[in-house]
Amino acid sequence: MDTIRGTASGSAPVPLSVLDLATVGSGATASDAMRTSAELVKLAERRGFHRYWVAEHHSMPGVASSSPAVILAYLAAHTERIRLGSGGVMLPNHAPLVIAEQFGTLEAMAPGRIDLGLGRAPGTDGATAAALRRSERLAEGADEFPRQLAELTKFLDADFPDGHPYARIHAIPGPIQAKAPGGVQSTNRPSVWLLGSSGFSAQLAGALGLPFSFAHHFSAANTIPALDLYRSSFRPSAVLDTPYASIGVAALAADSEREARRQVMTGALAMIRLRLGKPGLVPTPEEAESYAFSRAEAEFVDSHIPHIVHGTPEAVHEGLDALVKRTGADELVITANVHSAQAKLRSYELIADTYGLTAPAAA
Repeated sequence: MDTIRGTASGSAPVPLSVLDLATVGSGATASDAMRTSAELVKLAERRGFHRYWVAEHHSMPGVASSSPAVILAYLAAHTERIRLGSGGVMLPNHAPLVIAEQFGTLEAMAPGRIDLGLGRAPGTDGATAAALRRSERLAEGADEFPRQLAELTKFLDADFPDGHPYARIHAIPGPIQAKAPGGVQSTNRPSVWLLGSSGFSAQLAGALGLPFSFAHHFSAANTIPALDLYRSSFRPSAVLDTPYASIGVAALAADSEREARRQVMTGALAMIRLRLGKPGLVPTPEEAESYAFSRAEAEFVDSHIPHIVHGTPEAVHEGLDALVKRTGADELVITANVHSAQAKLRSYELIADTYGLTAPAAA
């Protein structure tokens, strides 16, 4: 249970974690984004953030996180203690056995540190999802999520009953190795989370007694209803006795309010272009400042920016505390989708400073 529930550090009201999309800014490359992720995960571990998640997205030039398991293996090589995981893997895009093998491998690389966060959305547009799944039946894929989840769980636990078609199939690395002659296998396995931006996964996570993470950063209006549904649906399980819910939060701290606004506008413009079907690299602050927003685009910015907690470190501290109080979240998973690697790294440093975060002592 302690692999799921975090411990708040410093003056933070709940554990603080990181969600990384490996964003690629204008003038940079995917290699630059990977190096930034390596620097950020080391910073997060050093400063006492609880976990570090990467998210699956596809066909978006400004987001290099199409392969979470590959990135997590890279990050595991740069860290020793911080929990690493997916926030999340879009299960309908993959065969459950493949995910069980990938995350079993990660668990072998970083024992006791791996989270497997699962979503049912494609993480992309319909055409790209069809190319990923080799099927046009996207709605069916989402509806099959509970069955896929059950299958994945049985692969992770080597728990198919005798007579099942998959009873003799095993995800390796995995628990079946402990039963082999002379086998010794860690009892650890990835901690399974459900992710969502609506009520479906909230209710399913509650019914199964799993931890739940809600995408507040892009579905803020649904946060409290989804968390209420999760808590009311919750049934104790072998994983959790009581509900545990985190929320994804967009936040950016800078040395001044003006600089914070300049940085978050780069992500806002990138989002506008994505919504217009013209995805690209994350623009520079100068490009965002000179961009001629249409009336509809300006209205989008006015509705989008208030949901990003940004400003001076003190303002971000106040905003995150207020969000915890309003939602009752057990953990905040902070994302900063901006152009500048320096601004991103600086933001997490400032947030750690304002909360007095400290890394736990090495075991």
